[in-house]
Amino acid sequence: MNAASATTRLIAMLALGVFAGTLQTRITDPIVAVLAQDFGTTTARVALIASAYALPFALIQPILGPVGDAMGKRRVITAALSVLTIMLIASAFVPNLDTLLVVRALAGLAAGGVMPLTIAMVGDAVPVQQRQVALSRLLAVVITGQIAGGSMSGLLEPYLGWRGVMLAASVLPMIAVAGLLLGGRALPSEPHARFDPLQAVERYRQLMRMPAARVLYISVAVEGGCIFGVFPYFAPMLRDSALGSTAEAGMTVAAFGVGGLIYAAIAKVLLHRIGPERLVRLGGALCLLAELGFALAPTAWTFMLAGLLLGAGMYMIHNFIQTRVTELAPHARGSAVALHAFHFYGGQTIGPVVIGLMLRHLGEAPALAVSGLSLLALAVWLGRSARV
Repeated sequence: MNAASATTRLIAMLALGVFAGTLQTRITDPIVAVLAQDFGTTTARVALIASAYALPFALIQPILGPVGDAMGKRRVITAALSVLTIMLIASAFVPNLDTLLVVRALAGLAAGGVMPLTIAMVGDAVPVQQRQVALSRLLAVVITGQIAGGSMSGLLEPYLGWRGVMLAASVLPMIAVAGLLLGGRALPSEPHARFDPLQAVERYRQLMRMPAARVLYISVAVEGGCIFGVFPYFAPMLRDSALGSTAEAGMTVAAFGVGGLIYAAIAKVLLHRIGPERLVRLGGALCLLAELGFALAPTAWTFMLAGLLLGAGMYMIHNFIQTRVTELAPHARGSAVALHAFHFYGGQTIGPVVIGLMLRHLGEAPALAVSGLSLLALAVWLGRSARV
């Protein structure tokens, strides 16, 4: 097998693993009411399942990154997908909600070992000239997995029950594990060293001393906060404007995903024609237009169109950041990408609080204008400052 074929095969295996991992992110959202009825509790308490999954997912990033650098990224990804499979099977047999919360937290820890290390492996395998296109395609897999998870859960639950949904969801990571184990035999063996926590901390210190790293990590935190901080307010904004409510908010989120897929489909052409620096600035401009669109939308369809523009613009910015992060420290790429993921999810955690305060004290249009202008300024700054 030549090097190009081996790389293509590796990325295909990794893409399946990423899809299997991201599929789980939104899988419990459509079945909250069913779980509440089954366990005899409130939907508010069942909704904690989402946090039980997301918080461990974010917190494990700084740990698994250097573990992957030391012990082999492919090994850690395979182990993470194996644990995720076991947790999904276990979640189908839990006796109560408390146990389900624990199992979902463990599933979040496992899933947190898949995406960042996969990005790092793509960085290892793909030359920098083709890396942004390769990562854009990986982003398409992520978006599709997130959209498919909620859709699959809602469609299958009436036929399989929520426990059957969990068992069905365990099939894909199981297949991904088999693919990595069998397909990995044709790939060069990975280095295997002892994980040294002190060395890991020192790597993070070295990364944070790099000016380009500080630009990228601050940028991805602001990006996550400004964009995903608006999501919880879609339904209230639609309701207050008499444009719709929950259904339209859900369609706006779906439109956001479609915007990301559109970008992934045309990323290669855009990068060739206008270059990465202009593309990231275009992403900032689209994000500003989208956030103003949310505030000024005269119809629900216009609001949804703003969601599509936000998705396209966000992934133009995010793809640029991801690619530059993979160039920061080739010898510690897992650590560099893990720190990127940690800042991204940290921004998403703080964002709704900050956006909520701005909406309360500034009003809808000024608050969204500030958020959109921040993204435009961020994109311009990135284009000038994020060279490694």
